[in-house]
Amino acid sequence: MRRVAMLGHLWTIGPNLRHRLLPHAAPAATAWSTTLQDRRVGPVRLTGALARLPGARELVVLVHGLGGAIDSSYVIKAARAAAAAGLDSLRLSLRGADRSGEDFYHAGLVDDVTAALQSPALADYARVYVIGFSLGGHMTLRWAMAPSDPRVRAVASVCAPLDLAAGCAAIDQPRSAVYRAHVLAGLREIYAAVAARRPVPTPMPAIHAVTTIRAWDRLAVVPRHGFCSVDDYYASESAGPRLRALALPTLIVAATSDPMVPAATVAPHLRELPSHVSARWVAGGHVGFRAGVDLGLGDAPGLEPQILAWLRRQ
Repeated sequence: MRRVAMLGHLWTIGPNLRHRLLPHAAPAATAWSTTLQDRRVGPVRLTGALARLPGARELVVLVHGLGGAIDSSYVIKAARAAAAAGLDSLRLSLRGADRSGEDFYHAGLVDDVTAALQSPALADYARVYVIGFSLGGHMTLRWAMAPSDPRVRAVASVCAPLDLAAGCAAIDQPRSAVYRAHVLAGLREIYAAVAARRPVPTPMPAIHAVTTIRAWDRLAVVPRHGFCSVDDYYASESAGPRLRALALPTLIVAATSDPMVPAATVAPHLRELPSHVSARWVAGGHVGFRAGVDLGLGDAPGLEPQILAWLRRQ
């Protein structure tokens, strides 16, 4: 059991460390942006990187995780796999993740995905797919429960925390301190950039003192996005209890040794799924897997090519 847990840590940390030392080259892309109107803060600009291939009519939108960004290793690997499969890709930066100071997001804020799909720059695509990673996977599932664009044929989530309360309790445990500190560092950067531009619900010194994800949600997410409490946020937004509401073909990939989103917090929600929702358990860590992993979904080995093959068959 200890060996399995250690492999989970290695699969989680290894790809990220390798990417820092020898970065994966992202497909050639142009800067992309669009603006949405948020009812609380007004105009919010979203940014990203749009990689186009000559003649491509299919697009995959890639959504990063909590505290992540479009240059995270797992996002770039997915964009490379899309290009190899002949698909265009949009690496979408959720609001504020580009450190622009526009705003900050939460696990159920689907408006960013909706606004991205409505962007004029994406109007010429006939078929669209969405893949979300970690918290971005949760957001993708929530969007797919009330899809707003008929061009989106299928979606996939990878290592999504389906139960926000259970997932938060797990990552706030002492054993997850390294991962929690990494996520919080990214969230503080996003919040500081917003605080430099506009009023924020909690002063920066209090945010700097935050040491748990629950405290972040209580001090940042709840007051900014109008939830009654942290528990209200978790209960109203968690995708796990609502998976039967998914309105699109959906693939949910979970890792057996994920140290950030433990299997025990995910498994209860994957036991009875509707026929158009498929789940795959894979040996791996948090959005990190061995090369050539086989999900039984396609001929080409590897997580990303197999997910793309499944999406395109829908």
